Amino acid sequence: MNSLEQAEDLKAFERRLTEYIHCLQPATGRWRMVSVCTATGAWNWLIDPETQKVSFFTSLWNHPFFTISCITLIGLFFAGIHKRVVAPSIIAARCRTVLAEYNMSCDDTGKLILKPRPHVQ
Repeated sequence: MNSLEQAEDLKAFERRLTEYIHCLQPATGRWRMVSVCTATGAWNWLIDPETQKVSFFTSLWNHPFFTISCITLIGLFFAGIHKRVVAPSIIAARCRTVLAEYNMSCDDTGKLILKPRPHVQ
C-alpha cells in the first residue's frame, strides 16, 4: 500500500469518526438545554418569597416552568440520556487508546492528530 492510499484511508477514517461523534451531539444539546432550564427554574423557585410561606406542592404548582423541566430532566435521566451525553467522550477516549499504537491520537470531535514517529537508534 503506497502513501497516497494510506493518506486516503486516514482521511476516510477521520471523516467517519467525526461523522459518528457529530451524530451523537444533538442528544447532548437537548440534555444541556433541559439542564439549563431546570437550573433557571430552580433559581426562580428558590428566590421567590412565597416558596417559604406555602406548602411544597403549592410552590411547585406556582412554578410550572421549574416543575415541568424538572420532571422532564428526571424522565430523561431514567430513559438513559445521561449515557448518550458522555458517549462521544468515551468513543474518543477509546479511539485514542487504539490510535496510540500507531503514533496517532484524536481530539474530542474525532479529528486525527498525527504524532511524529519515534527515532530508532
